[in-house]
Amino acid sequence: MSATPATSRVHIVGTGLIGTSLGLALSRAGWSVTLEDQSVTTAALARDLGAGSLDHDASGADPDLVVVATPPDVTASVVASALERWPAAVVTDVASVKAVIVEELRAAGADLERYCGSHPMAGRERSGAISGRADLFHGRAWVLTPTPETSAAGVDLVRRAALATGAAVTTLDATEHDEAVAAVSHLPQLAASLVAARLEHLPASAVALAGQGLRDVTRIAASDPGLWTQILSGNAAAVKALLMEVAADLQQVIGALDDLAADRTSALPGDAPGARGVLAAVVAAGNAGHARIPGKHGAAPTAYETVRVLIPDEPGQLGRLFADVGDLGINIEEFKLDHGLGQSFGLAEVDVVPAVSAALAEGLSQRGWRIHG
Repeated sequence: MSATPATSRVHIVGTGLIGTSLGLALSRAGWSVTLEDQSVTTAALARDLGAGSLDHDASGADPDLVVVATPPDVTASVVASALERWPAAVVTDVASVKAVIVEELRAAGADLERYCGSHPMAGRERSGAISGRADLFHGRAWVLTPTPETSAAGVDLVRRAALATGAAVTTLDATEHDEAVAAVSHLPQLAASLVAARLEHLPASAVALAGQGLRDVTRIAASDPGLWTQILSGNAAAVKALLMEVAADLQQVIGALDDLAADRTSALPGDAPGARGVLAAVVAAGNAGHARIPGKHGAAPTAYETVRVLIPDEPGQLGRLFADVGDLGINIEEFKLDHGLGQSFGLAEVDVVPAVSAALAEGLSQRGWRIHG
């Protein structure tokens, strides 16, 4: 396979959130991008948003790279078709599962030398071309999953495309990838959905008590059920293995809570020996796991300090807070805003590196902000 220029012709099949965002990012980076979608209207919208030109608008030159950004259940067939349609092009896909696609392509006798699977670890709760963003991949992991047959030139081209979006590129075997995303993406989706489902029939008065903790846990529960059914089906074995582990932990928790509940109603309470240790161990294990989550841009985990600021529920107040933090020369690492139930203010949690937390609190206080706690 011949070497490719610094920027190449890219053809994107599928102009939903990921396909459109990729077109926007690569177009901004100077790559020549053409678009294709089963829905002519969707493809035209992506074009109008600046993600590239439509295939029939292009010069007719064959692409160097084809990116398949279709739903997972049809990805393998679209990749196989692209490999036949453009016999000189490298083909990648951005599906969330990889091993099943390789299996289907190998069974179909596809040219795996020109195929390099990939998966950008980025997304939004909103879907469709209209939600596309040129910065969607910036600072996010993008995993390459080449097969043993994939050419070095093919891997290099897919890597350069991913790097052009601002992503941080890594390489894994397809099976290793699926096991990893089962833990860091697919299981969290199920957990969020299961927790959020408990709210469906809860009285409105109870739901009204929801705070930031519930919002954090259930944020991704708003995801598309159809898409996630495909993802979970494609990675069923890896997700099942993790769910069995979670189920075993849940049984221990249920047993401990059962012992504590029985002890409270017993005529001769025995303080349920061991039960509290089970609960503490579960929370402590969660602490240990949480501490391993990478910090910003994949850096090592960092312990931040939180400065809590009361914000009047009035137009422009949040912008004023950000401006004041900027004037103090302090970088915000994380930010959360929680509105008080029935109150005319919100509580902003501004996470910063420990060395500047005191200066931030003092500086904001001098500017008239009320520091909480």
